[in-house]
Amino acid sequence: MIQTKPQPRYSGHETFVCRYAWLPKVVGALSGKDNGALFKDEDEAMVRLGIGKNMVRSAKFWAEAAQIITDSPEGHRLTPFGERLLGREGHDQYFEQLETLWLIHWKIATNSKRPLYHWDQMLNHWHRSEFSESEAKIFLERGLPPEQAKRSKRTLSDGLRVFINSYVQAKGKKGEIGEDNLDCPLVELDLLRWSGDRINSDNQRESIYSFNIEDKPSISSELIAYCINDLWSSSHHRASSSLGFRIVSTEESSPGQVFKLPEASIRAHLDALSSVTRGAIVFEESQSMQQIWRRGNVSEMDLLDAIFADYQ
Repeated sequence: MIQTKPQPRYSGHETFVCRYAWLPKVVGALSGKDNGALFKDEDEAMVRLGIGKNMVRSAKFWAEAAQIITDSPEGHRLTPFGERLLGREGHDQYFEQLETLWLIHWKIATNSKRPLYHWDQMLNHWHRSEFSESEAKIFLERGLPPEQAKRSKRTLSDGLRVFINSYVQAKGKKGEIGEDNLDCPLVELDLLRWSGDRINSDNQRESIYSFNIEDKPSISSELIAYCINDLWSSSHHRASSSLGFRIVSTEESSPGQVFKLPEASIRAHLDALSSVTRGAIVFEESQSMQQIWRRGNVSEMDLLDAIFADYQ
């Protein structure tokens, strides 16, 4: 059966990046009984979350994008992932560990139900380390599916700015950091960097950004194991008995692509798979084969717990 690709999200963030307090506030407001109607009344949500109406919409957008919450007939509810990570008894309620931020980045970048267009295109399909805004805007416009070809350039431009500001500290015209460009916690990941500026074809000075494609010590083998299992559970790979090295290193929505890791780093983490999963997932390499195999049962929550075992 041919599976249709889900419709991506081009907007909904209200041009706000995800701010530090939003996801913990949403999780706190949805914890307990009879809280599923939080976002059905925006005025009530404004009071409970302590933010303005547009920010309420943006907070809901980011909580959905990060797969912290999901919609149901009864209203929004926490996902098991959201509860285990950010809940009252969760591992890191206030984003104190970089592993938490990498997980949020991973979930946003690999949301298979409603993928974020700018994240999908810039992380999976832009194949140079550097880009300028003008280059990226042309690239994003060309990547639109035919039925979206007339989507406004303003929407694409706003989404690109949100993508950049999610990872690079935003500054006002005079260099100050103001209320409207408070940093997203993902800035701490150092995944995207400002690397200078240049004069473009319109004789305008513009910034150049570069992905950090080096090894990242804050990404543990336990985190990679969780992400590989998450990738394996996706509809495209669920029926596969094994995953090839390229699937997890360079293909779309792979840990290698989403985290911008060099192949040597991915290989080192794969060599540790058997140890961190207690033999449930193993990497086998020979002259003719580089495959990841399941050798036992492993649960998403067990893998998530393992990431934070050293902090208990």
